Amino acid sequence: MGYGDGMRVARLLWSPELLRYDFGPGHPMAPTRLDLTMRLVRELGLLEEPTLEVADVAPAPDAVVQTVHDAEYVAAVRRAAATGQPDPLRGLGTEDDPVFAGMHEAGARIVAASVDAAEAVWSGRVVHGVNVAGGMHHARRGSASGFCIYNDAAAAVQRLLDLGAERVAYVDLDAHHGDGVESIFWDDPRVLTFSVHQDGHTLFPGTGNPADTGGTAAHGTAVNVALPPRTDGARWLRAVNAVLPAVLREFDPQVIVSQHGCDAHGNDPLTDLNVGVDAQRTAARWVHDLAHEVADGRWVALGGGGYAVVDVVPLVWASLVAEAAHVPLPAGIVLPEHWRRDVEEMSGLDPAERLGGRDVAWRPWSEGYDPADDVDRAVLATRKHVFPTWGLDPYRD
Repeated sequence: MGYGDGMRVARLLWSPELLRYDFGPGHPMAPTRLDLTMRLVRELGLLEEPTLEVADVAPAPDAVVQTVHDAEYVAAVRRAAATGQPDPLRGLGTEDDPVFAGMHEAGARIVAASVDAAEAVWSGRVVHGVNVAGGMHHARRGSASGFCIYNDAAAAVQRLLDLGAERVAYVDLDAHHGDGVESIFWDDPRVLTFSVHQDGHTLFPGTGNPADTGGTAAHGTAVNVALPPRTDGARWLRAVNAVLPAVLREFDPQVIVSQHGCDAHGNDPLTDLNVGVDAQRTAARWVHDLAHEVADGRWVALGGGGYAVVDVVPLVWASLVAEAAHVPLPAGIVLPEHWRRDVEEMSGLDPAERLGGRDVAWRPWSEGYDPADDVDRAVLATRKHVFPTWGLDPYRD
């Protein structure tokens, strides 16, 4: 696909209003992570790139939110935000999802941003859409969960279906299983959900087993790679590469929606994986390349989890914006001094000086399966449950 006639390659949805998604002091989902990300995007000059456009959106109307959420739940969110009263049966007012004023509008704005990105990509106005504030993948149809009030990722997928897409692939790289999106499309054969995550036996939300492969009408469209704690970047990339490309090529999606939660990093306080910035940047590039290979470039990229707010989140998500804009950031570049001063003033922490820079040497599946390796065993479990559905051999590349 060419990008002539002044066409922008990527659309970035952003407004300071997105910082209002704020559960309060001490909560891991701190808006600082978005603030520092966008400051880095700006200092790197990405907002001036001719391939990137930036757009704002108003909160999504209830009708849009209700494409993936029950009307009663949306009313409950509005009520809890207005009264301050918890509704624990719907996950509101819990330790993970405290009630805050303006909660509905804040969540609905994230939904609107991801839906806008999906619409822009499907219409052909841009090739890629990015919402780093999005990726709220845990919210269910009728309840909040895991820091997520509304499920913008599911709303983006649903909008693509409503616009006529026949096959949409959802790729989730967060350390936590993408359970909300999976549950919403569990019985829909038009949607493939792929999630690589820390094994649910050791991490919230406790789901995402390799044997969970979709409902009766959609067998094989839920793909779960559940990795053991302490999986490093090289073995994480091996796991992703051993499953994702083959399944995507068979499913042949018309568009890819991906969630780039960066909490798989070893410095993240909430998880137990050990996947560095360089490996996460590599995975984003792979998703981008796959979008061009199988989906005519149509790619909607979202944020997600990530709670190492200084040394991980801004680096991974600024890289994601650059990747989508077709101006990828070279590994090892010195980070802008002005941004580093902002980090010190806002957090009191020492920021990274460079953007990664270490090559991640990973071993492709074609070099052989090691039954003594716990990551290889996890990968083979997924391949055994999913690959035969797609006519693929679990043991061969």
